[in-house]
Amino acid sequence: QVQVVESGGGLVQAGGSLRLSCAASGRTFSRDAMGWFRQAPGKEREIVAAISRSTSTTYYTDSVKGRFTIARDNAKNMVYLQMNSLKPEDTAVYYCAVQQTSIAGVSRTVAHYDVWGQGTQVTVSS
Repeated sequence: QVQVVESGGGLVQAGGSLRLSCAASGRTFSRDAMGWFRQAPGKEREIVAAISRSTSTTYYTDSVKGRFTIARDNAKNMVYLQMNSLKPEDTAVYYCAVQQTSIAGVSRTVAHYDVWGQGTQVTVSS
């Protein structure tokens, strides 16, 4: 049974930084693309960033480009999301997810991810 566990959320002032971590276990980690999603109150869950299994391909939603960086360490079964220049609109619960092995490339679609963590709260104060 594969599991992912997020950590690193918290309260930060606008302009600050946070680094989210995601620890994966139970499946050959390096086979699957990984993604970070977020969900704010009253809104749908949305992709933030994703990274291919080889790290050669990354995707960022427009609102975080130039501020967030996704990375993975296959040897440690870890995925990271470095978040800089945080804004109040980044406030949300952030989720780490594992893309289905059968899906090629890097997907932006929530339904293409079949394993989710419990989420970590990120709150950015103005």
